[in-house]
Amino acid sequence: MQSNVSIGDSACPVASGVSGTKGCPAAPLPDSDCHDTRAHGAKNVSVIVPCRNEVKSIRTFLESLRRQNLGGLECEVIIADGLSDDGTREVLFRYSQEHPWVRVIDNRDRIVSTGLNAAIRAAQGEIIIRMDVHTEYQSDYIRRCVEVLERTKAANVGGPWIARGKGYVGRAIAAAFQSAFAVGGARGHQANHEGLVDTVYLGCWRRDLLLQIGLFDETLVRNQDDELNLRLARAGEPIYQSPQIVSWYQARPSLTGLFRQYFQYGFWKVAVIQKHRLPASWRHLVPGAFVLTNLAFLGGAFFRLVAGIHSLMWPLAAWAAMDFAYALSSVGAALLVARRAGWTLLPLLPVVFAIYHAAYGLGFVAGIYSFSSRGPHKSDRETVFTEITR
Repeated sequence: MQSNVSIGDSACPVASGVSGTKGCPAAPLPDSDCHDTRAHGAKNVSVIVPCRNEVKSIRTFLESLRRQNLGGLECEVIIADGLSDDGTREVLFRYSQEHPWVRVIDNRDRIVSTGLNAAIRAAQGEIIIRMDVHTEYQSDYIRRCVEVLERTKAANVGGPWIARGKGYVGRAIAAAFQSAFAVGGARGHQANHEGLVDTVYLGCWRRDLLLQIGLFDETLVRNQDDELNLRLARAGEPIYQSPQIVSWYQARPSLTGLFRQYFQYGFWKVAVIQKHRLPASWRHLVPGAFVLTNLAFLGGAFFRLVAGIHSLMWPLAAWAAMDFAYALSSVGAALLVARRAGWTLLPLLPVVFAIYHAAYGLGFVAGIYSFSSRGPHKSDRETVFTEITR
């Protein structure tokens, strides 16, 4: 980190090792001597980072941390590694040996929520800031988070969720990500919005409030951040977004990756609604309702055909009218996005919009089916719905 950063005493770079990782002997990663920083006073800020199998991105992320201008804040970084087997652990171990402000702990359940909670429990800072390996950060990101948290007295603060993409497909996905048509008008995707929101990207909290509210829900593989923000909002705690907090999320580089991501979002959103008996926003219901309506029209037409009812004109006409209206809206939104992000993206944007909506909606329908007979138990974490790698 930059010269004006105050780094406290070192902590264990690896809290507990795991044998059998790729590229190293089948033995635990070695620990270094621990120094209890509490003896010298708590740190101001603890940055928590869940990760698993991120060898392609982890070095860039770690170097971005070194460029943070903290303005005198003391800071530690706790990385909860989900037993990576692609060389990530070796990179983390070497880096933590060279930079004692980085501490690595094991996340044996290998999902984001358990990693976040393990890092929060291990944290020594009074302020917790979550960071993600696939996000780029302005050099004053950590300092701005703390300033906005103290200025607003909010329970959780963060910046707008702004996407960047690599390659033609990635750029189209990122451009659509900022469109109200893709995300239902969520203010968290609006780069200039400052004020209260229902959820915020990543987050910055006071540690004692997180412990009081109950940390992240470890039954959730996805949407654990939305669920925590829903609990905060229902407890009367404000969630605040400031454009002074600047970061750039790395969008998925492929259409299949985007589909899988949003299928999981839709799937696990059902678990959040099931837990709280109410959605955080109406927009969470729209993609699922759209998919269910299409399935109902398709099923109705098939039933009438099998039953020998040959009058299919009106259900087919209604179905076609609905989907035509959607296609027209999609093309209109694509024109608006292409005018801002580049006309070369126009041919792909309607396809990207369709994947955002269809994947989320299909995941939502699958979640209704899955969670209607059981809760989101840990035994489900090894299915297609629970992958946490990109």
